Parts: sequence; C-alpha cells; structure tokens
Amino acid sequence: MTTAAVTAAPPLLLGCDFSSSPTRRKPIVLARGRRQGARVQLASLQSFETLAGLGQWLARPGDWVGGFDLPFGLPRELVQALGWPTDWLACMQHYRQCSRAQIREAFAAFCAARPVGGKFAHRATDDPAGSSPSMKWVNPPVAYMLHAGVPLLLDAGVHLPGLHAGDPRRVALEAYPGLLAREVLGRRSYKSDDRAKQTPERLIARKDLVNALELGQHRLGLRLALSHAQRDALVQDASGDRLDAVLCLLQAAWAEQRHTEADDPLYGLPPGLDPLEGWIVGADAPAFPAIARTPSA
Repeated sequence: MTTAAVTAAPPLLLGCDFSSSPTRRKPIVLARGRRQGARVQLASLQSFETLAGLGQWLARPGDWVGGFDLPFGLPRELVQALGWPTDWLACMQHYRQCSRAQIREAFAAFCAARPVGGKFAHRATDDPAGSSPSMKWVNPPVAYMLHAGVPLLLDAGVHLPGLHAGDPRRVALEAYPGLLAREVLGRRSYKSDDRAKQTPERLIARKDLVNALELGQHRLGLRLALSHAQRDALVQDASGDRLDAVLCLLQAAWAEQRHTEADDPLYGLPPGLDPLEGWIVGADAPAFPAIARTPSA
C-alpha cells in the first residue's frame, strides 16, 4: 500500500462578539468557520450567557485562530500617567485586580486633568481602525470589556501574538467589527439594541453589508460563504450581534491566512506594534515612533 499525502484540515476560525455582562437576552456570540483559499465558510453560531461559559470553552484543547471584539491593551500614555506596570502581563494582572469602580475613578480623574477635546488617551491602533479608546467606561464600555475578557484569555492559556506567549494552537487576536462595516457602509448604521431604532434603513444596511462580505468587497478580500438560512439569520438580527461575530471571523481568517501563506508569526499584526497597547488585526499600520518597550512574550 502506498502512503498518500494527507492534507491537514484547515484550522477552526472564531469570531467573538463580546459582552462584559452577558445575559440570556444579550449573550456573547461566537461564530465558527473555516477558510479555503479566499473563501470563508460560516459553520455555526453559538451563544454564551455567562463569562464563565465562554471561559470554559476557550480553555478546552483545540486548534483555532480567533478574533475577539474587545481591546487587548490600554494606551501607554494612560498607563504611564497612572504609574501602572508598563509590561503587558504585569499591567493586565494589575488591571484585573481593580474593581470597575476603581477603574472608573482612576480613568475619570485622568480625563478631568486634561483639556476639552483631548480627555481620553488613545492607542496607536485607534485612529487607523476607527475604534473607541480602550479606556472608555461608557458608550461603549470597552474598558470593562477589557477587564472582563483579557483575564478569560489569560486563564485559558491562549496565545496572543505580539503580547503574550501561550498555547500556539489556540490563537487570540483583537478584532473590531466596525473596521469592515464602516469601510462598506460609511456612516450608515446597521444595528441597534433599541427596538425603536431597529428601522428598515438599518435592515437594508445589514443586507448591503452581508452582500459585500459575500462578494469579498472589503479590505481583507475574503469571500464569506453562507447558506440561505445563515444569511437570513444575519440580516434579521437587528442587534447586529451575529453579524459582528462574523465580521470578527473574517478578520481571524485573514490573520490565519497571513500566518499560513506568508509564514507570519504575528498573524498580520505590524512588526512595530507597541507590546503594551496591542493592535486591531487588519488595521493599517502607520510608521511607528521609537518607544522603550518591555515585551512580555
């Protein structure tokens, strides 16, 4: 008998629409799929009503690359001003020990001492990604998302390229659904948790966004493959949670493609990223200033 070459199955891809306070009504949504060439097939959507439930799933042995919609780091300017550790792992361990009230008090005091129009400190990735500062504690409360989500990833022992070495078979990257959504839709809104704002215009925007993803008409160039039922599920979800999870899935697929086809250990993240702040996968990288860095991985 001759030994035939065995082609390894493509790795599992994940896209996570995260919530720092998930509930039955507003759960965490995990999209799962696989990439073949420039085609990304959505396999399933799974919901988690508790942080512990997601944490248990992440800790299981497996082979996956995931994009998670939560910040993985704080602005260096903020960390230095507060006198917190500038090593990423030490900073995150300090941060997780803080209560939400302590976080809000520290960040509010930082903002109060700054001029109007420049209250918040930003990470280098915020401008090219169009993302909110990771220190914001309201509208949206991404500081609390970091506080709830990064400890789950650390406790699960996953690998965070450019930030923290972990299990190389389970790779977590910071994703941001707005990166692709705004590229396709501009300023058009496609989602709302407020029933009064779940308008026909937002429904049309979701249809247009899904159509663009299926055609690969976005910066990552990957085509989303959906069944009719999956397409309907994404379009009819007026909260946008399922669609956001799929947008993160595509970012994870692009990162996995960079790793597999270009042998990129950073999964598409820029080599000059600040290892304290992190970077949103797929965001354009500007020229980085020279910084004194103390990487933890």
